[in-house]
Amino acid sequence: MIIRTTARRMPALTKFALLLCSSAALPFAAQAQDAPAADEAAEEEEPQARGSLANIGNIVVTGTKTQNAENVQDVPLAITAFNADTLEAFKVRDVQGLTFQAPNVSLDQIGTSRGTANFSIRGLGINSSIPSIDPTVGVFVDGVYLGINGGVVFDIFDLESVEILRGPQGVLFGRNVTGGAVLINTTSPSEDFRGKFRAAVDGPIDEGRGGENYTVSGVVSGPIIEDKLLFKVAAYHNNDQGYFENLFDGSNFGLAETTILRGALEARFGDLTITGKLDYFESAGDGPNGQNRSIFERDTFDFAIDNRGFYDTEIWTSSVTAEWDIGPGTLTNIFGYRDYVAATDADIDSTPLFLFHSSTDTEQDQISNELRYAISTDRFDLTFGGFYFDQNLAYTERRDIPVATPLTFYGGGRQEHEVLGVFANGQFYLTDGFSVIGGIRWSQETKDADVTFIRPRAECSVIDGSCPTSGVNSFIPTEDNGFSDSVTFRNLSPKLGVQYEFNDSQVYGHWTRGFRSGGYNFRITDIPVFEFAVQETGNLFFGEEQVDNFEIGGKFQTVDGAFTLNLAGYMTKVRDMQREVNLADPGAGVVQNIVNTADATILGFEAEARMKVSDSLIITANIGLIDDEYDDILFDISGDGRGIITDADFALRIPRVPEVTWGMGFIHELFLGDSEILTRVNYQYRDEFAYTDDNLGFIQDMSNLEANITWVTPMDGLSFSVYGRNLFDQVQAGGDTQLPFPGPRSTGVRQPFSDAPSGGTFSPLQRGRNIGVEALFEF
Repeated sequence: MIIRTTARRMPALTKFALLLCSSAALPFAAQAQDAPAADEAAEEEEPQARGSLANIGNIVVTGTKTQNAENVQDVPLAITAFNADTLEAFKVRDVQGLTFQAPNVSLDQIGTSRGTANFSIRGLGINSSIPSIDPTVGVFVDGVYLGINGGVVFDIFDLESVEILRGPQGVLFGRNVTGGAVLINTTSPSEDFRGKFRAAVDGPIDEGRGGENYTVSGVVSGPIIEDKLLFKVAAYHNNDQGYFENLFDGSNFGLAETTILRGALEARFGDLTITGKLDYFESAGDGPNGQNRSIFERDTFDFAIDNRGFYDTEIWTSSVTAEWDIGPGTLTNIFGYRDYVAATDADIDSTPLFLFHSSTDTEQDQISNELRYAISTDRFDLTFGGFYFDQNLAYTERRDIPVATPLTFYGGGRQEHEVLGVFANGQFYLTDGFSVIGGIRWSQETKDADVTFIRPRAECSVIDGSCPTSGVNSFIPTEDNGFSDSVTFRNLSPKLGVQYEFNDSQVYGHWTRGFRSGGYNFRITDIPVFEFAVQETGNLFFGEEQVDNFEIGGKFQTVDGAFTLNLAGYMTKVRDMQREVNLADPGAGVVQNIVNTADATILGFEAEARMKVSDSLIITANIGLIDDEYDDILFDISGDGRGIITDADFALRIPRVPEVTWGMGFIHELFLGDSEILTRVNYQYRDEFAYTDDNLGFIQDMSNLEANITWVTPMDGLSFSVYGRNLFDQVQAGGDTQLPFPGPRSTGVRQPFSDAPSGGTFSPLQRGRNIGVEALFEF
């Protein structure tokens, strides 16, 4: 419900590695610190047990929000999870490092603005850095939802777990999780005094690449008053000398410096536990290293830009979690706050010439609160509660396009965003093995926006309040200014399913509905298109997206736990698919229209397997297959200039849908008396996929090989590692946006999936082959 107010193909298919999981398999789940099962496991861990593969069966996750953490093999849901030791073993330094760790999952960053997430799960993803566009994959840090994609894909450390929930998660997590949810949990204070210190250096080994990347971090945790008051302090610093070489001047490019300071206190008052966490993050460095593929070959790391650009980000994040065992259940309240400030400058034309440069300023602050009560008995699990979220967002963009006009473009938008929600989710056992699953969430979301068209105009700032909108507080825009508007969405997100458990295995099936928010485009340049929208619909906003997911799956495990096989098949029906349609434009550089483009169907299959071959060797494998098809097209996505929908539109691939992902890996431990060597190797393949709706922009396929070898020394707590990422040196980009500035490799012909584009491109490169060494000491 929306309330307005004025203002077709399928040809293809650990401790330190203690709880293994390689990219290929069923990664080992987070140990929930507040869960009894997790506490017991932690108490049982002894320093001398490090490196043993004997305890991999104790896998628990918290993303189901039940009273107690659950064994991942018991949950009727497709979940890939990683605990702290697995993340260390994988040498994961940011969320993007998990991109090649699970089937049908891409946790990339957009590239236009460093740190901005561009996540996609099961073919549901976006391709935009516009902050007013809500994600398809929600990110939650310590239970707190991050309201915008900015500042998500930065350095991470001191983590308890990461859980990746695939498929719509609307009942428990609300709107904007139609593709899935990524849950990032930092560590809580420990009951005993302990610490962890790490130093690492890595960088390119190939000629013509940049410099080294240095990282140091430390965490100290323990009791202030035994069993009553616990503390944690942590710090992280990274100095990246730049992986790339800018051929324009021969300089190292990609310089960045990041600092994270973190603290936590946990107070225990009998049945009540209160945990407060505070995080300060700052990072600054070079702008995007954009490759223009009308000048350079797609399979190289070559680029040359005249504008170095920059990014500068500062984030304060805090949360207070209270858990009270009261009555038959646990009452949990999670309050969160985030303040985000970022500035960027980028060479969008990605050439040695001054053709299209752009800079932005973004400010966002948010508060949220979730209160829930969870009960678990032998016959049922029931969780119910309410959620409140309030966000203020402001964005200013500047564009300089001297080939079009000597004037600078200014514009952007400001938005107040409020969400209310109530939810209930339960699982009820009709017999010892058979249960029914049901859940529902009611949500109301209101967005009040003031949008200034990005046009050549006198200098102004949306953030400072000096940019005009319509001047009359009306959704009817003026030619050069903008508009003000408000919209409210109200929806019900239901879930129905069944589960049958037998021996150590289960099969399940469910239907889930989720919604992705509509809203306003803060980057409107093509005013005539929106004047047409006003004439046709009376609105200057894009509508919400509805996703229905039908899934059947099974999780099978031998009695001894030596072999595990998880399968899932799904059909996702997308109604009013919400897309940012990018079109090259000589006047504005790029026109970015946010519209509801189509109804579509996505079919998929996933399989993850793990086999313990011996006490010292585990092998893993996974595969994901996706088939996508447009059912109905509502917008001329081919951008061929005819403005009509033809068979050419239906023949296009849906963006962000690789047909095949698959991988294999192993982890092995070799005992050397009082020390040992742990070896992990993992390979993951991801098929090519369209990046833009017209398929002129695309991301080529990639074969990713990672490996690391760790020597656990005879000295208790000390280990040394050598690791390598992207060992095949595969080229990947954060995007492939088409530009109106052709180069020597331009064909002048519009041809999807062509290495030689019809015009230029803005294709921010990601790192190639990277080798590093690390020292880790724990006590």
